Amino acid sequence: MTVKDPKTKYRCTVCGYIYNPEWGDAESDVEPGTAFDDLPRDWLCPICGVTTQLFFPEE
Repeated sequence: MTVKDPKTKYRCTVCGYIYNPEWGDAESDVEPGTAFDDLPRDWLCPICGVTTQLFFPEE
């Protein structure tokens, strides 16, 4: 079983935006320290508006 690191950054495959859990997303009221897997279900990429399904972990 693979455990995801809550500090992992995720990149939007459409526009390249990187969600950094250390920063959160102030414009969407996402507090710093919020892991990608803990984002609200209705959170969208702040640049292009796609869902989290189109984000992949940074390697």
